[in-house]
Amino acid sequence: MKSGAIILAAGFSSRMGDFKPLLQLEGKSLLAHCVDTLTEGGVNRVVAVIGHRGDEVRKEAKKLGIRCVTNVHYEKGMFSSVQVGVEDMEGQDAFFVLPVDIPLIRPATIKMLLKAHKSKKVTYPEFAGEKGHPPLISGELRREILDSDGSGGLAAVLEKSSSLNVKVWDRHILHDADTPEAFANLEKRAARYDILTPEEADILAETVMPPRLAAHCSFVAKISLALEKGMRQSGVEGLDRELIYGSALLHDICKGQSHHAIEGEKLLNSLGLQRMAAIVRVHSHIEPPEHGILSEKEIVCLADKLAHGSSRVALKNRYKEKLHIYKDDKEACRCIRLRLRQAEQLAELWEKSAEVKLETWLKSEELPL
Repeated sequence: MKSGAIILAAGFSSRMGDFKPLLQLEGKSLLAHCVDTLTEGGVNRVVAVIGHRGDEVRKEAKKLGIRCVTNVHYEKGMFSSVQVGVEDMEGQDAFFVLPVDIPLIRPATIKMLLKAHKSKKVTYPEFAGEKGHPPLISGELRREILDSDGSGGLAAVLEKSSSLNVKVWDRHILHDADTPEAFANLEKRAARYDILTPEEADILAETVMPPRLAAHCSFVAKISLALEKGMRQSGVEGLDRELIYGSALLHDICKGQSHHAIEGEKLLNSLGLQRMAAIVRVHSHIEPPEHGILSEKEIVCLADKLAHGSSRVALKNRYKEKLHIYKDDKEACRCIRLRLRQAEQLAELWEKSAEVKLETWLKSEELPL
């Protein structure tokens, strides 16, 4: 499928109080973020519609390797820019329309929409039941959009057509930078782009894992949060609860594959979730830290060792079955005992940090054996 994308960057940015296409976010302009998302997502042709301060935007677009088309009537509103962009989409099977102030959509979301777009005229991303940007529009609607008088904007044209909502785990489809307050929120989210919110993690887990595996991972996440809570209540600060929860919830995302921890790391890295990927890689076993201070990695690893399916298990019992299975393999038993000892050392470090016995704390958190 030949795919295109229109980035709307022609407006006055009057509500923002600054010029949105060139605003800097994590060291890149909003226009650059949009271009990177679309090209990394697999879009063949990206065009920016320019108007207000067009020369400046054109200069930035040239650096980014995309072409610009000019809306000389940009003061008439966004739909006039949509039509200018759609005029340039001739020959494309489908095209996205993305306002420049929605810059943090993930490339994985673009890929999902392209894969799902088949018989319907419009494909929308949907997060937690709410439609967002960007819609993927069939080239068959190009003429209808160009012939519209603009009443009701693009939405009025699209709502007449058959559509498909694609459930995505990307909350950024709903986040724009239309005001200074909204931009400040985007800055916070951009700094944590590689960490999912709990709601995002829940949706991703539900999407990619079978129910039994998802239940196990959910239980490990529950234990992980209980471990973090115990440390926090004893005065330990700085652990990232969202990072712990998301990593624990997805730690077995590639379960069933050879070297599933490494494959899980690769998958999460491909989704742009680097900090979570680093934890998933070592969730099976990790050397206790020499400095004795537990990080999110050790918390998730220890929590995984305290769960069997969706039930709590004592550390020694966790490894007893494997020792029996491999009783005639000395090297395998050596490795199993090493992992048991590492887990016990993590538990000891946790008890030192939390100033309470592990089993006592987990029982108080309604996680008994």
